[in-house]
Amino acid sequence: MDFIRRFLDYLDGLSARALVLKAVYIIGVLSAAAILLFSVLMRKILSDIPSIDKLDEYTPSLTTYVYDINNQVIAEFSVEKRAILPLSKIPVDMQNAVIAMEDQNFFRHWGISPRGIARALLRDVLHRRSAQGGSTLTQQLSKLIFLKPEKTITRKIKEMVLALQIERNFSKQEILALYLNQIYFGNGVYGVQSASKLYFGKDVSEMTLGECALLTGLIPSPERYSPFNNLEKARQRRGLVLQRMVAENFITSAEAIAASSETIPTEKSTLFASHAAYFVEYVRQILEPKYGVAQLWKGGMKIYTTLDLAMQVPAEDIMEKNLAKYDQDAFKNPLKPEEDKTQDKKEGESVASSSPTLQGAFLILDTKTGAIKAMIGGRNYRDSKFNRVTQAARQAGSTFKPMVWMAALMNGYTPASLVEDSPMAYYYDGKDWRLLEGATDQYSIDMAIQPFVGNKDFKIWVPNNFDNKFRGTITLRQGLEASRNLASIYLVTRIGPTLVADVAHRAGITRNLEAVPSIGLGTSLVNPIEMISAFSTFANGGIHAVPFGVLKVTDNAGRVLEESVPEEIESFSPQLSYVLVNMMKGVVQRGTGSYASRLKRPLAGKTGTSQDSKDMWFIGMTPDLTAGAWMGYDDMSSLPMKDWTGGGTVVPWWTEIMETVLKDQPVRDFPVPEGIVFVTVDQDTGKLALPTCKKKILEAFVKGTEPKEFCDAAH
Repeated sequence: MDFIRRFLDYLDGLSARALVLKAVYIIGVLSAAAILLFSVLMRKILSDIPSIDKLDEYTPSLTTYVYDINNQVIAEFSVEKRAILPLSKIPVDMQNAVIAMEDQNFFRHWGISPRGIARALLRDVLHRRSAQGGSTLTQQLSKLIFLKPEKTITRKIKEMVLALQIERNFSKQEILALYLNQIYFGNGVYGVQSASKLYFGKDVSEMTLGECALLTGLIPSPERYSPFNNLEKARQRRGLVLQRMVAENFITSAEAIAASSETIPTEKSTLFASHAAYFVEYVRQILEPKYGVAQLWKGGMKIYTTLDLAMQVPAEDIMEKNLAKYDQDAFKNPLKPEEDKTQDKKEGESVASSSPTLQGAFLILDTKTGAIKAMIGGRNYRDSKFNRVTQAARQAGSTFKPMVWMAALMNGYTPASLVEDSPMAYYYDGKDWRLLEGATDQYSIDMAIQPFVGNKDFKIWVPNNFDNKFRGTITLRQGLEASRNLASIYLVTRIGPTLVADVAHRAGITRNLEAVPSIGLGTSLVNPIEMISAFSTFANGGIHAVPFGVLKVTDNAGRVLEESVPEEIESFSPQLSYVLVNMMKGVVQRGTGSYASRLKRPLAGKTGTSQDSKDMWFIGMTPDLTAGAWMGYDDMSSLPMKDWTGGGTVVPWWTEIMETVLKDQPVRDFPVPEGIVFVTVDQDTGKLALPTCKKKILEAFVKGTEPKEFCDAAH
């Protein structure tokens, strides 16, 4: 009480003037402290604010597009799907819709809206939440480009300061263009151009009023208002945008009503459908090491490829349809284990496969250039990214025989030369495989190997034909058309496996090949793309065209970064190549690939089934295209059906694909080079045919190698 009384006495003693001075002093001190505190706080907030000078150089993450040979989009490489357009390319309706919904005073304010900020702050105080709302387009742009998406007072202040700076340095048109190219529209797409492609499958310049309104309605919450997720909410948002545009006098009520009746998409545009996934990955693996991850995925490059979607898409559908059917057949009719007791199986016999899914691969090359026209690396890229065209190492089986036949032609053989399709046996002397001389029938083979049965150090190999039969002496042509294994081994023995391996490498196979007698049966592992490319060499007159998939690459400004030209290597003479291809035409006309003859055009090819029926092949050629098909199990299991061969399984779906691919292609035969002569010969003996010979064929020979002797008239 004494203290209070003394304080009151003290105040009574002060004059009114002194009291005023005292109050002013206290207020001044408090104000100075507040200003100092505010300055320190603002300095801290603004110390790390980005410089808007970067906006001039700002390059957002752009989408890299991959195109086919007809400039159709195959795929995109992007972190954010985005394309940049000038404001002049964006419809006025789209610009007006965004202004009507997001910032009606855009052309009147100077970066921030005090009324909007006050309204937002009041709402925040009442609801006790962090600062939100009240942003102009310029504020939204500053947040999108420069700031993190956090909701704090600090970030809001930075946003307003940046907006003021942007308005001072850029025109309204520049700001609006940046905003429309930057805003997120859901499903990983940014900017109105990419959004138009995703939602409507068209260029932004082609969008209607209703489509502009629909996109604008997505901006506050793209996933919530997406027509793919909630059609009714998307419709309501579109209606709201149209109402706002009428209120701002951007459109008339009649235009709004008409736009409201437009159809709303419920599925992503087919432009974003995924085709040629294995090919796209093949392209990525080539270009990413060259240009780097950032340039490929964010640089907005344009990659022009050799692929033709008109060939690719039907090939994918047809292969899948057929392999699904084979899967079903194998499941219904698996081979019983007791049916598989013989060591030498017929082509196609095997134990049941343990793998549940039959796989396939398909490739079309331009015969002349090596350009990849279609590539299917497997049945489903999402399930397995392993590309069986480029990465699989499989036995080629009988599709390897043309390498042997070319080596034979290079050693003086002709299509009329006689070869033996007879029993034979080989033994291993510790260094090399050698033919058991004199063992030319099953009895003599059995007698020759009898003393060594049970000896672990003695290895014996008795090859056989897939039908377990022998035709004896046949022509080189007959051996290839009927795919006789023993005829192939006969040739390898006489010309040497090393030369066969060299021919294969010259044709286009890069993998190491084991130079052993069994090379003629395709026991070495090869890639499908190498095998198909090797066949293309023969069809191209002996010139090997290296396979390639990329024609041209440009940056986002259209500057050419690289441009491909075919890489060609002269591997064989055009004359020998033509003679081989002419024999391979017989495989389609009369031999194991005869199913493909229904295409009714000149075709050459070769079927193949590998050891234990683990791989089924067919590679066929026209003068313009070389196409190969393979099927098998990834775990190297044998195919689980009786009598499954390359000719009986792969050729039908290869033919179905090529029927679609070739329907608009001109019918052309393989050109005949100089130095080739045609002679009518007896089909069985290879000698010149007399009018009385029953089986005659018009055969091609390198001039000077044609037969001189006539066949027996009674033949």
